[in-house]
Parts: sequence; C-alpha cells; structure tokens
Amino acid sequence: MPHRHPFHAIVVAGGQGLRAGYGLPKQYMPLAGKSMLAWSVDTFLAHPACRAVIVVKPADDDRANATLAGRAVHWATGGVTRQQSVVAGLDTVVKLGGSDGIVLIHDAARPGVTHEVIDALLVPFDDANIAGTVPAIALADTLAQGGELLGDVTARDGLVRVQTPQAFRLIAIKAAHAQWSGAAASDDAQMVRANGGIVKIVAGSNQLNKITHAEDLLEMETLLMARQERRVVVGMGYDVHRLVAGDGIWLGGVRIDHDCALDGHSDADVLLHAITDALLGTIADGDIGTHFPPSDQRWRGASSDQFLIHAAKLATQRGGSISHVDCTIICEQPKIDPHRDAMRTRIADLLKLSVAQVSVKASTTERLGFTGRGEGIAAQAVVTAMVPAGEKQP
Repeated sequence: MPHRHPFHAIVVAGGQGLRAGYGLPKQYMPLAGKSMLAWSVDTFLAHPACRAVIVVKPADDDRANATLAGRAVHWATGGVTRQQSVVAGLDTVVKLGGSDGIVLIHDAARPGVTHEVIDALLVPFDDANIAGTVPAIALADTLAQGGELLGDVTARDGLVRVQTPQAFRLIAIKAAHAQWSGAAASDDAQMVRANGGIVKIVAGSNQLNKITHAEDLLEMETLLMARQERRVVVGMGYDVHRLVAGDGIWLGGVRIDHDCALDGHSDADVLLHAITDALLGTIADGDIGTHFPPSDQRWRGASSDQFLIHAAKLATQRGGSISHVDCTIICEQPKIDPHRDAMRTRIADLLKLSVAQVSVKASTTERLGFTGRGEGIAAQAVVTAMVPAGEKQP
C-alpha cells in the first residue's frame, strides 16, 4: 500500500567539490560500484514513497546525465549558491505537481542515505505542527577554540551535527526561502526555523557523513561496500603492434608525431588495446578480438577509443567499477615522458575516472628483442576493479 507520507526528493549536485583531490567534482567520483551521485539517487528511487527525484546540476555539465544514464530522474539547473540551487529544485517539484506534499532535500556529497533514515524523517509528519525534520548526531569530541594555539573549551552539551536529507512540508520550505533576507544559507532547516517553523530532530547516521577530503572517500566506500557483497578483481592485458613507415603513432588515445606508424586493423593503439583486454578480464568476457574481430571491416582504421568505452560499458552493466589502471609501454621510440600526462588524462576521460586513478609508465628492453630493435611496441595493463560477489560470468 502507498506510504502515508509520499515525497519528492531533491538531490543538490551543483557544486565543484574539488577538495577531495581527484581533479573532478566529487559527486561524480566512483564509490563501491557507481558514482557518489548515483548512490543517493538510486536510494530515493527505490523507496516506495518517492514520487520523483529531481537532480540539481551545474549549467552546461553533461556528466550528471552520463553518470545517471537510464534512471528516471528530473533535472534542474543549479545557481551560484546552494540556496539558489535548492530553489531551482523546489520550483521543479511544483511543476511536477507536488505543491501540497513533503520534499526531501539532500546533498550529493552524502551518498550513504538509507531507507531507514528516510522513514525516520517521514514519521513525525503525522503531527500537523511539524514543518520539517532533520537527521543529527550528538557531538562526542571535546570542542575548543582553535587556531595556531589551543583555546578555551566550549561546552558540547546539547550540540549536534546536522546532516541531510532534510524533510519539509513543501509549503513551509517554499515560504522560508521566499522570506529569507540574510546571507546565502547553507542549511534549509535553519531557514524554516527562522520563519517560525518547528523542526524535529531524528537519529542521524555515520553513513550520512559528508565527503570532503580523499580519506572521507575511503571511509565511505567501506561503509557502502558493507551494504552489498562485492569482491576485488584484477584483469591483465598485453598487446603488441608492428612499427611500419608512417607519420605518427596513436598511443593511449594521443597522437604522437613520428616517422613510423603502428600497423593494425584499427588505429593500432597498443596501449588502449591492452587496457581494453585488462578491463574485459575483470568481467571474464573474452578479449578485444572477441568483441571487435579483425575480420570485420567495420573496425578497419577505427579509433580504439570505442573499444575501451565498450569494455567499460560492459563492466558497468554488470555492476563493476574501476578502482585503478596501471600501464607500461615498452619501446625504444618514441619517448613517452613528454606525452605521459596527456595519455593519463585521455584514458581517465574515456573511463570516467580521475587522473589520479590512472598510471602510465614506460620501459625499454635495453635494445634486446623486437622492441629493442625498434620493430614494434608492446604494452601491458592491469585494471583493478570491484564487481558484485554473486556476479555470474558468461
């Protein structure tokens, strides 16, 4: 039967969030199988009382669309401040016909939201006097004035850490935003209180902690992994292509001017081929020749980008997530170091990873063997990934 308090969920994902140190907004970072943003969205979508999920994203940013592909969400464009982004989400709720209901407002940087927390937030609305509810955790640490030197201790009695999602009657939160005249607010509950609304506290959870720094990502991944049976897998790839007369080489998705070219049915990008095989290895689904046979004329001269993207899509469809890519290029020429960062960036873009998750190294064979004689280039790749423990391989 329908839940007694159906709701709309707004997930605010409009920030840049680069402090975690991964070079891309943290809401797109992979965590235990999917992006941080997808964790929150999927939890709301799966709740029986959820009418719709509205994702507030930055303008001209298609990464949110890509990471939530296939999910039935509604979109709103964020503003300069979080407050402006929330208003955009609220306006979308009204357009969807939610003017007389409950709305949950949640920050994408808190991917650990659970159905238990959502239920706890909804129950107090049995009381018509309640305008909003928030999850919160009592402080356990000693509080003191800080700086270069330790200052006086501040009493922590009665203090709590307020988290999201925060739940409100839509009419109350809309009025609070309309009446707010102070500086841009970062907490919706305080706006409702300032407008005379009663906000009730429910039990928060460490799973709702906000991700700000790199170490927070690791802690949250551990918590999220505990929700599901997952295992670490490692795939290895190796490829070789012959050098022939030419005017350039494709390597790691980057074109390098050279007096030779790599010979192959496609663009012969030996590094992307090795990574593709390694990625297919994590899901035990054959090799690059299985999916893109050289006998098929469709792949003559094709960009190897599409081979890698295809393998990544297969892994994602089976619940896999890439943790790290480590590559070694073996050749005498061309010199790899001037192009290393460009390769890392390109590979990271293709796999929707941060550059910090991609390693590209180079080595020679001290002029021994076919690479040492300049007859060809070899590449090795190792991909570390997480996959569902119960995944049945084909």
